[in-house]
Amino acid sequence: MSTYWRTFKTAAWLGWEMDSNWTEPWLFVLYSVIKPVAGAFILVLMYIVFVAIGRPQGDTDAFSYMYVGNSFFIFVATVLFGTFQVIQSDREWYQTIRYIYISPISYYVYILGRAASKIAVAVFAVAITLLFGAMFLGVRLHLALADVPMFLVSTVLGLAVLLAIGICLGGISFLTAKHTHGLAEGIPGLFYVFCGVLFPLSILPSWGQAIGRAIPLTYWFEITRRLIAPTITVNTTLAGFDPLTILFFLIVSSVGFFALSVLIYKVGEYFARKAGKIDMTTSY
Repeated sequence: MSTYWRTFKTAAWLGWEMDSNWTEPWLFVLYSVIKPVAGAFILVLMYIVFVAIGRPQGDTDAFSYMYVGNSFFIFVATVLFGTFQVIQSDREWYQTIRYIYISPISYYVYILGRAASKIAVAVFAVAITLLFGAMFLGVRLHLALADVPMFLVSTVLGLAVLLAIGICLGGISFLTAKHTHGLAEGIPGLFYVFCGVLFPLSILPSWGQAIGRAIPLTYWFEITRRLIAPTITVNTTLAGFDPLTILFFLIVSSVGFFALSVLIYKVGEYFARKAGKIDMTTSY
């Protein structure tokens, strides 16, 4: 366990250095603030267009629903892509994977450590986005003190599912060329449509609702909205599930996806080693 912890800690430090060393610290902080605020303005524009098309009077609940969902979707886009690209960057960009791979560490834990820096940046971006929405856009946020433990647990479980999905994609990337970035960008797109990020499941056809209910991130977004914005009254078709049931779904999903990520990672690694593709670059 001590070896795993040292690997994770060092990989997290390395990931942070790689993410932040392109500029001065003050400029990096400024960029980290401006980026989520700019994203919030994009949401406002999207909402204005929706109102112009279908609801002349607007709907504060609908806006809060959309805003909170998009705020936490920052985790999905950042963590999935950040986890997936570790293998790609080490193999294709820096060509260091052979040296890391033969070192006496767990490469699986190393990937988790590298992704930790992405989570840290995403946490900051989500906090800034929610704060900006509450202060300037009228988003109604209220997290009761008694709900903080459940909120933290659900957030950890949601991030665990994202990391597991990212490593599943990483295991596949052992055997693919660098153009598979489209895979890491396409999967979040599916989640964006079917997990109730921008609009509730109730407006999807029955087959779309079935897909959404089969994805654990749907329940993560649902319990997050219930805890930090309990006044939202949008019909999500999940009202029959109480928070503890949703939390149970997240626990089962995180364990299941963790086992799946280990399996896919090991299978991808095995066939890559057998074919001599661990450190093979794709120069196109």
